[in-house]
Order: sequence, then structure tokens, then C-alpha cells
Amino acid sequence: MIYVLAALLPPLGLLLNGQPFSAIFNLVLIVFCAIFGLVFHVLWLVPSAHAVIAVHMKREERRHREVVEAIRQHGPPPGYPR
Repeated sequence: MIYVLAALLPPLGLLLNGQPFSAIFNLVLIVFCAIFGLVFHVLWLVPSAHAVIAVHMKREERRHREVVEAIRQHGPPPGYPR
């Protein structure tokens, strides 16, 4: 659901994902793309793409931290070479 929000309302999606600096950068990006998007229409997709990629990277980072913490807490999985 956060990906849909990031695609449709990029700054709000980034804020709800816990990325306030990315949301501010995305607002600046929206202004820039609104100005130059009148000539190059593909620029309208850039803020949404930025938000979706940023949300994905943040979620992957969280998932990675959880796996590392679980390995530290419980040890490596059985059969894993040490």
C-alpha cells in the first residue's frame, strides 16, 4: 500500500515511510519537474519514481537489519558454514 501512495502522492508516501528529508527533496523535484515537464513530459514520472525507489530501499534496509539482528541473537541457520 505504501508503494501506491508513493507513486500517487510521493511526498506523503515518503513522510509516512519515515523519510522526511527525501520528502523535502521530492517536493523540490516536483517543482523542478513541473516547470520543465511542460516541454519534456517524461519528467512528470521522475518524482514518483524517486519516491517508489526510496521506499523500496528503506524497506530493504529494515529487512536487512532484522535478518542481521536475528542472526546475532540466535546464531546462523543450521548447515550454514562458519
